Amino acid sequence: MTVDDSGSGEDAQGADSGEDPLALRLEGLILGAERRYTPFQAARSAGVSMELASRFWRAMGFADIGQAKALTEADVLALRRLAGLVEAGLLSEAMAVQVARSTGQTTARLAEWQIDSFLEGLTEPPEPGMTRTEVTYPIVELLLPELEEFLVYVWRRQLAASAGRVVQAADDEEMVDRRLAVGFADLVGFTRLTRRMEEEELGELVEAFETTAADLVAANGGRLIKTLGDEVLYAADDAGTAAEIALRLIETMAHDETMPELRVGMAFGTVTTRMGDVFGTTVNLASRLTSIAPKDAVLVDTAFAEELIRTQDAPSSEAEAAEEAAAAEKEGEEPPTYRFALQPMWQRPVRGLGVVEPWLLTRRDGG
Repeated sequence: MTVDDSGSGEDAQGADSGEDPLALRLEGLILGAERRYTPFQAARSAGVSMELASRFWRAMGFADIGQAKALTEADVLALRRLAGLVEAGLLSEAMAVQVARSTGQTTARLAEWQIDSFLEGLTEPPEPGMTRTEVTYPIVELLLPELEEFLVYVWRRQLAASAGRVVQAADDEEMVDRRLAVGFADLVGFTRLTRRMEEEELGELVEAFETTAADLVAANGGRLIKTLGDEVLYAADDAGTAAEIALRLIETMAHDETMPELRVGMAFGTVTTRMGDVFGTTVNLASRLTSIAPKDAVLVDTAFAEELIRTQDAPSSEAEAAEEAAAAEKEGEEPPTYRFALQPMWQRPVRGLGVVEPWLLTRRDGG
């Protein structure tokens, strides 16, 4: 492949194929390699079947490209590595595809955010007469190594935290099916807001909500599972941590006049974890409790309430707390202190889950 004064060989290839030359230059910069292989050639060079190569490619979230010469040496190396893990018996073929899918889904969202929210602002033409395309390439060239190193650092940190939780599990089953506290936090009246607010204003509100929620969840020891625009899903290893997060979310949003009211539903029990997400009856119950929670309030299920009582984060009733305080005072001792209060609510049928008894969770006076 030759290079002349008009640009690289990729530029010439782009001109022939009708693709934007700058887009091809950016691709070459980011991937660090030029296009050399068709999918068939890449699969053969990696020593894998075309069928398996296609499964990996689609799992990572990329469209079929026929037999266009669009793949690089890095694509071949990635195929070889995944296939090598299968051949060595470290991963099953199904697990390798799952690794490709989970990585693709996570990084696709990250890449979209970085381009839409990050690079878009940085590549505003600094001088009249300059186009955005003229400043995009050097900006990406400067940022790429720094962002790559930061991504690897965060990934390693998250991997260490997740590995620590796994090795502390009581047994092998608990590694996949674990008892967790799961919470949904939902903005009230969001659908009405979408009809009244401009798109940019609505986007800023959602971003502020997601940022605030993510910071509060992380700072108080929980794990943000995912965000759904007007709703966030989080989990914690114990009910007390999840309860603290829920009440802090309500309290923080209530002090922000730009935010709608918030409601939170939480449940405690066995949860199945897959690809960073959580599934099961406990998750479904938390979602249902959110939908029936009053504005600026937190509802929990009976198992969650019982767990708070068991860990002495909440009394079983205010009457019992008063009796304990009176007995302690009589003996000249300090009465028990509780962080939270629980109030049983009305029983009601919940679709698919039978009759449930929600409990209203509040912060206890002095807690």
